[in-house]
Amino acid sequence: MKEKVILAYSGGLDTTAIIPWLKENFDYEVICCCIDCGQGDELDGLEERAKLSGASKLYIEDVVDDLCENYIMPCVQAGAVYENKYLLGTAMARPTIAAKLVEIARKEGASAICHGATGKGNDQIRFELGIKALAPDLKIIAPWRMTDIWTMNSREEEIEYCVAHGIDLPFDVAHSYSRDRNIWHISHEGLDLEDPANEPNYEDLLLLSVTPQKAPDKETEITLTFEKGVPKTLNGKAMKVADIIYELNKLGGENGIGIIDIVENRVVGMKSRGVYETPGGTILLEAHKQLEELVIDKDTFLEKANLGKKLATLLYEGKWFTPLCQGILAFAKKIQECVTGEVKLKLYKGNIIKAGTTSPYSLYSESLASFTTGDLYDHHDADGFIQLFGLPLQVRAFMEQKNNLK
Repeated sequence: MKEKVILAYSGGLDTTAIIPWLKENFDYEVICCCIDCGQGDELDGLEERAKLSGASKLYIEDVVDDLCENYIMPCVQAGAVYENKYLLGTAMARPTIAAKLVEIARKEGASAICHGATGKGNDQIRFELGIKALAPDLKIIAPWRMTDIWTMNSREEEIEYCVAHGIDLPFDVAHSYSRDRNIWHISHEGLDLEDPANEPNYEDLLLLSVTPQKAPDKETEITLTFEKGVPKTLNGKAMKVADIIYELNKLGGENGIGIIDIVENRVVGMKSRGVYETPGGTILLEAHKQLEELVIDKDTFLEKANLGKKLATLLYEGKWFTPLCQGILAFAKKIQECVTGEVKLKLYKGNIIKAGTTSPYSLYSESLASFTTGDLYDHHDADGFIQLFGLPLQVRAFMEQKNNLK
């Protein structure tokens, strides 16, 4: 009986070429596993393509709700943003994909898991760290790093290889940006984007959005409600998290929200340029942040910002299944207990405009914040506070004065 390998299958060029390559070079029985993270019509025709390419079986596993509830929302609650711009759409999906690949490998009695991530990218690290954390005994096959037997060095060569094996592909080299799509975002890399001097050809590039210039010349008003940091309603309608994100993608995309062009620092040490569309995620993250501004105290808010950056780096580097990552997530979950309320926003030509935030747990006191004297604040109290708060500065200044250091 042949050994089985589970191939993380997207239906794209790389993983399609890998199917006959695995059979030729390892004599494996190839079982494809496509993880549905919200790719939409990208999954159409996948089963036929996988089997025509030589796979014995194809699993299509829907993890959209799991992704939204157990990965996306914890990251939103933690405020995880990589290098101040990237909302981690690809990175968020990798832990749940790794977990599902391991689950299918155990079910099928497979001895190996194969992925099509390149030897220069982040995903090879994310997939493999996830698999190692969950199933350290399974063998991992990474064709792009096996240059002695994986001899294809370009997308053109992969297409030629597929054609030679009778595999019909629904794309060509000229329009084959390297894309990753899920419910949270779409990423675009390759072709003209590889030169940072080039302006993106948004007409050919964007799939979820229009540019701000082409957005309607009118505001779109939305209202979101949250309970303990989780969105519950959009414009008065109760929905599960996934459906809220889908609807926000539509509204945000129509208004040119969440398009970023970034040169980021990859884990392997090089810089990489990409364009990301994250319309719904950008809105959701901003709404959640505005509610937190109202209900979280200063010290916690500042520490959360630091931990959010740390979590973003951990997730970007594939370290989701680590004690540090899980500890930061536990901290973020704890402080969500009071993140309940309503956020109103206006969307206009790429901008998200605050239109009012309310919460039963608000720490904002109008009597304290106003210029009039409230019951809890006596202006005279500031005298003693400033004297003590500035004491270290004053003591140091006296010392410098005494020793002619100034």
